[in-house]
Amino acid sequence: MNKELKVGVAVFVIKEGKFIMLLRKGSHGAGSWSLPGGHPEFGESFETTARREVKEETNLEIKNVRFGAVTNDFFEEEGKHYITIWMISEWESGQLVLTEPEKCLDQKWHSFENLPSPLFATWKQLYTSEFLDTVKEKVSKIYN
Repeated sequence: MNKELKVGVAVFVIKEGKFIMLLRKGSHGAGSWSLPGGHPEFGESFETTARREVKEETNLEIKNVRFGAVTNDFFEEEGKHYITIWMISEWESGQLVLTEPEKCLDQKWHSFENLPSPLFATWKQLYTSEFLDTVKEKVSKIYN
């Protein structure tokens, strides 16, 4: 089993009261829904990672990128351990495009009230974390 700890960045991109979710394809979390995101590159801030990954995965530009939460995610079946940094941002421009069909099967806008299923495992940690209410509050402020 790989005993390496990795960092992942997940990004809420808020537009018109909803956030974009991707249906994952590939080895890690295939068939589950998650936010756009990925791994920081060496020397990259979480904000820069968020902007880069959202652009690469969705073709969208984002603004007002800020910290939302952090979770400690252990994927026992896959032998992976991640620290997930949840960022919150707002849509700035661009049309949603499926830019990485080898990694993503679908993209749709959702809200906390209509989350798709199944969710990527990191959501389980977010839903049991002390940060959930804070994230929902920050996201709802953008809605209004």
